[in-house]
Amino acid sequence: MHSNRHNTLKSALFYGLRFVFRLLPLGEARRDHLRRKFLDRYSHIVPSGPRGQLNGDVRPRRAYVRADEPAIGHVPYKKEPLPDPLPARLIAFYLPQFHTIPENDEWWGKGFTEWRNVTRALPQFEGHQQPLLPGDLGFYDLSNPEVMREQTRLAREYGISAFCSYFYWFGGKTLLEKPLRNWLADPTIDFPICLCWANENWTRTWDGRANEVLIEQQHSAEDDLAFIEYVSEYMRDPRYLRVDGKPMLLVYRPGLLPDVKATAGRWRKWCLDNGIGEIHLAYVQSFERPDPRDIDFDAAVEFPPNLSTPANISQHQVLINKDFDGEILDWRQLAREHKRRAMPPYRLYAGVNCGWDNEPRRSGKGRIYHHASPRGYRDWLHDTIHVRLAGTPDKDKLVFINAWNEWAEGAVLEPSATFGFTNLQSTRQALLPARKAEWTEGQVFAIVHVWHLDVFEEIAQHLQHVAVKWKLLITTDSTRASQAKEIAARHGLASDIMLVSNRGRDVLPFLKAASHLLDSGVDTVLKIHTKRSPHIENGDAWRRDLIGILADSAHIHKLLTAFSMDPKLGLVGAQGHMLAVNDYLGGNKTHLYRLLEHADIHLEQEALFPSGSMFWVRLQAIQPLLDIILRDSDFDPEAGQNDGTLAHAVERTFGVSVQSSGFKVSTMSEVCGYSSKISPITYPYAK
Repeated sequence: MHSNRHNTLKSALFYGLRFVFRLLPLGEARRDHLRRKFLDRYSHIVPSGPRGQLNGDVRPRRAYVRADEPAIGHVPYKKEPLPDPLPARLIAFYLPQFHTIPENDEWWGKGFTEWRNVTRALPQFEGHQQPLLPGDLGFYDLSNPEVMREQTRLAREYGISAFCSYFYWFGGKTLLEKPLRNWLADPTIDFPICLCWANENWTRTWDGRANEVLIEQQHSAEDDLAFIEYVSEYMRDPRYLRVDGKPMLLVYRPGLLPDVKATAGRWRKWCLDNGIGEIHLAYVQSFERPDPRDIDFDAAVEFPPNLSTPANISQHQVLINKDFDGEILDWRQLAREHKRRAMPPYRLYAGVNCGWDNEPRRSGKGRIYHHASPRGYRDWLHDTIHVRLAGTPDKDKLVFINAWNEWAEGAVLEPSATFGFTNLQSTRQALLPARKAEWTEGQVFAIVHVWHLDVFEEIAQHLQHVAVKWKLLITTDSTRASQAKEIAARHGLASDIMLVSNRGRDVLPFLKAASHLLDSGVDTVLKIHTKRSPHIENGDAWRRDLIGILADSAHIHKLLTAFSMDPKLGLVGAQGHMLAVNDYLGGNKTHLYRLLEHADIHLEQEALFPSGSMFWVRLQAIQPLLDIILRDSDFDPEAGQNDGTLAHAVERTFGVSVQSSGFKVSTMSEVCGYSSKISPITYPYAK
C-alpha cells in the first residue's frame, strides 16, 4: 500500500511539473536545455509508463523455433544501378564498437564487444523482434580492415555516400579508434567518412547521464586545442567528407561544452593557422535544438528518434516477460511526424531512422519503437529526399540515417538474418523519384498458388480464354515447379516461379509473393489458387464459381479500368462470397486478434473478408498486413485443418487491412455494373 501511494505521489509531482513547464513561454532550444538538465539530475522521479498485458496462456502464441529465421519480405543481395546523379548525399552514422579493447574487458568482462549485448536480447512481448542477428557480414571484428572494406563496398552499391563515425575522446585518451586508424592507413578503402565526437561520459546505463560513470569527459580550453589537433589528421585526408569544400566535424552534445562558442572559435582558428582551412561544424539534435548560428556552428543534424514523443503503446502489447518495465512507442508516428516537419530558417540536415530498440543494452527495460518496417523506412527516406527537401539547394541535400550498424539499438542498415538486404534495398529504392515497375506495359498480374496440378490445368485453360496479357507468379514447391511452368506455357501464359514449402496453404505463399511484387512496383494483382476442399461436397464448384466471377472475360476490362480510375479501390471480391468477419470467427479469434494488434488494425463490426481466399487487390492497400513480421514457423504445420490456423486468420484480415489503409472493399458486380443473381440465405460453402 505504501509503495502504491508513493508511486501515485511521484506521478502527480512529475505530471504537475510537466504541465507548468509546457506553459512557460520558452523557445525550443531553451526548453530542450532545461529538459536535459532536469533529466540528468532528477530522472529518478520520472514515473513508469503504462504496462503491457499479461498473457494468460502458459506459452506465448508464437512458437520460438530459431532466432535467425528469415521473415516474409527477406531480400537477398542484388546489384542494381543507382540514379546518376544522386538526388541527395546519404550519410549513415557508424558505430566502431565491434572489437575488443582493454577498457571494455575491465568494465564488462573479458572479450566484450557489442555483439555480447546483441545476442543476449530476448523478446519481451509478442511481436517483439529480438534478438536481431547479423546476416551476410556475420559477427565481424572491426579490427580487421577487410570488414570495413566490405561494409563500404555495400554502402556505396546501395546509395550511401559516406559514414559518420562516432569518435571517442576523453581528455586526450581515445577509445575504439582502431577501425578509423585502419581507414586512415589504407587509402584503398576509398569511401568518405566524417567524425562525430561523442562528447558525453560513458556510463554503465549507456545513456551518458551522471550515474555510474565509467570514463568521464574533461572539457577545457586546453582539451579543445588538443582535440582539434588530434582529429586534424583525419580532416587532412582527401577522402574525408567535405561540405562546401570544408571538412565536416560533428559534435554529439554541444550543450555539455562549458562555452560552446569559445570552443568553436578555438577550433576554427587552429584549423586556419595550421593548414586545414575553414571547417564545417555541425551538431547533432539528439538532446537539444539551438539555432546553430547562436553557438557559432554552421549546421544542425536531425537525429530521430531522439527529441520526439510518439504515443506509448505499451498497454496494447501482450507481455512475454511479465516483469518488463521498458517503453514501447509507435515508430510509424515518429516517421509521420518527421515527414511533416517544416525546415527551419537555419541550415539543417534532415535525419531518418530505420528502427530503434535498445533492449539489448537494457535487459527488460528497453526503449522500443514498435512497428518499424523496411517499407516504412523507405517511404520516410523517399519523402524526405523528394518532398521535404524539394526546395533545398543541392549542396544542402545531405540526409543522415540512424544508423549503419547500431545493432544493440536496433537501428541497422546492414543485412540481417531476419530481413536480409531489405533495409539496403529500401535505401536504394528511396533514391529513385518513383518505384520502377518490373513488368511489361499492359500485363495483368496474377499470383497463383499451385498445389494440385490437374486443377491448375483447368485454371490455365480458363485464363487462356480471358482476353488480357497475363503474367503469372506461380508459388509452388520444387516437385511441382517444372510441370506448373510447362502447363502455363502450353496455354500461352507467361509465368515466373517462386518456390515455397507446404505450409500456410495458399496464404503464406501469397504474402511472400505479394511482398515481392509490391517492392517491384506492381500495383494490382489477382489472387487465385488450386483450391480443393475435400471436407465439403461442393468444393470444386466453390473454386469454379470464384474463378468464373473474378476472371470473367466479359467484365475484366471494366474491372481493370475501375482500378485505374479509382485510386482508392483496394479489394474486389466475388459477389456472394464476401462474408462478415464477425460471423465467421470460428476457431480463429485468438490468431485474428493477435494479427490485428501487431498491425494496429481495428476490426469494425461490418468488416468483410473474401471467402475462399480469391480476390483482386491493390497491393498498397494490404501493406499493413505485409509489414507484420511473420515467418514460416508462425504458420501451423499442414495437418488437413479445416479452420483455426494462422492461415485462416490471415484470410479474415484482407478486407480489414484494406479498409484500415483508407481503401474500399467491393465486389465484381458492383464495380463492373451488372446485377448479381447470387443472394443465398445461407452461404453454401462454409458454416
